[in-house]
Amino acid sequence: MLTVNKLLPQGQGLAPVLLKRAATVELDWDVRQKSRFDATDSQGRVLGVFLPRGTVVRGGDVLVAEDGSMIRVVAAPQPVLVITPCAEHGSPFDLVRAAYHLGNRHVQIELQPDHLKIEPDHVLADMLRSMHLTVREAALGFEPEGGAYASGGHAHGSHGHGHDHGHDHHGHAHANPPHGAPGHVHGPGCSHGHHEAEPASAPARGKPIGIAVKAAPHVHGPGCGHDH
Repeated sequence: MLTVNKLLPQGQGLAPVLLKRAATVELDWDVRQKSRFDATDSQGRVLGVFLPRGTVVRGGDVLVAEDGSMIRVVAAPQPVLVITPCAEHGSPFDLVRAAYHLGNRHVQIELQPDHLKIEPDHVLADMLRSMHLTVREAALGFEPEGGAYASGGHAHGSHGHGHDHGHDHHGHAHANPPHGAPGHVHGPGCSHGHHEAEPASAPARGKPIGIAVKAAPHVHGPGCGHDH
């Protein structure tokens, strides 16, 4: 048995020529949503697959064995229901309605621009036909949509939508002042409430001769002339 414990989503980083030369293994959806399973590849080798718990294997992924050999995964054809809008009086929006009602029933759905796929279920098929959708049976690969928070899915795998635009949302502490503006220094008159600011019209210390000015507030201290 060849042990496999690594997976490369969609063969990321591998040259196309290596992918063409790699052995293949066909797996249906029931197997590919498991993290531990046995399979036989196109070269007749028995694979013992041991992936991190919660991993989902998709068609096009590449399994890497302990000896370095690579096995490309193919989504095996399996029975599915293909759902399309009625050709006579339907519209693409009918697929949105169908996906909504199927999602309310926690049904796994493969979403495509012009059709949906689900696993066979005659009750759901009747419901969809009553909504004037066309439902047909087929044998195709099945790749249901992964959940928005699924850790094992490949949705937006490497796009890195962190939406980090550099804003400090915890206080907006803009360290650098606008270009050309002097940096702020805390002190008298800064109006930040650190201490009592003097009135804007307060005269300079010392009384000019011949000009009557309002006396500055008295501050007790050495040399103030008061007997403390």
